Amino acid sequence: MILSHQHCHQLFSFGLKNLALYDSSPTVAKFIGSPPGYVGHEEGGQLTKKLKACPNAVVLFDEVDKAHPDVLTIMLQLFDEGRLTDGKGKTIECKDAIFIMTSNVASDDIAQHALQLRQEAQELSRRKMADNLDEVQKSDDVTISKQFKDVVIRPILKAHFRRDEFLGRINEIVYFLPFCPSELQQLVSKELNFWAKKAKQRHEITLLWDRPVLDLLAGGYNLHYGARSIKHEVERRVVNQLAAAYEQELLPKGCTLRLSVHSEDRGGGQEGEGLGQGTPSLRLEVVGKDSKARMLDIRPPLSPGH
Repeated sequence: MILSHQHCHQLFSFGLKNLALYDSSPTVAKFIGSPPGYVGHEEGGQLTKKLKACPNAVVLFDEVDKAHPDVLTIMLQLFDEGRLTDGKGKTIECKDAIFIMTSNVASDDIAQHALQLRQEAQELSRRKMADNLDEVQKSDDVTISKQFKDVVIRPILKAHFRRDEFLGRINEIVYFLPFCPSELQQLVSKELNFWAKKAKQRHEITLLWDRPVLDLLAGGYNLHYGARSIKHEVERRVVNQLAAAYEQELLPKGCTLRLSVHSEDRGGGQEGEGLGQGTPSLRLEVVGKDSKARMLDIRPPLSPGH
């Protein structure tokens, strides 16, 4: 949520979850400083001190939905008048600052709506391709309509914050949609490249993979955990295997490792038979000088929790 647009020099971040106290006095004191006669009066507030030092900063209020109502009251003056009065009675001008707030309010509704839009766009693209029509729409390119924002999202925000004047001071609301397939592949590639670089630097090991590996790991995406779920999936299915293979002394120094996807046929058939019926699994193979791959026989950990 962006409230002004000027050049800035510095970024400040405030986790408002920590300020969501039952007693409003300590909450406000952390923000603008304690009034005269109270402990910490000379120290000043977390926000006012930083804005005084840098009035054209970018200020991030993280998880604003968890802030105490009295903090929102302070924000009303801040956003409306572009200034803030601290606990010492001094006025801090910050009209050139940019204030951004993050919130997970209505995130599930937004995510489900975006997924539905992508499914509809994908189906429309299939029909156009079948009919040889032009202007095939990419299923990744979806936009939330103004009607959905007004009819669905706005009432949820009003019910949570209970202040129309607070929402009215927000210049723009930016909606973050779930990652699309191409973005998930980029995230997986980024994580794999990160660990491949470490393997090369620390053990002179070259790590290779192909497109099916990206698709398989992207399947671990969880809407609620976002990019973290991809990070955890790569660590669970790739990094843990690498660590186990190294501990079991299965990795020759300077070797080349290849990640590959194999389909395990539950019916007992050979690999590759019954396409689509097997369960895909990730395998780690050593590529020899003759370009032949040998699958590593990695023993499972003693504890299922590792």
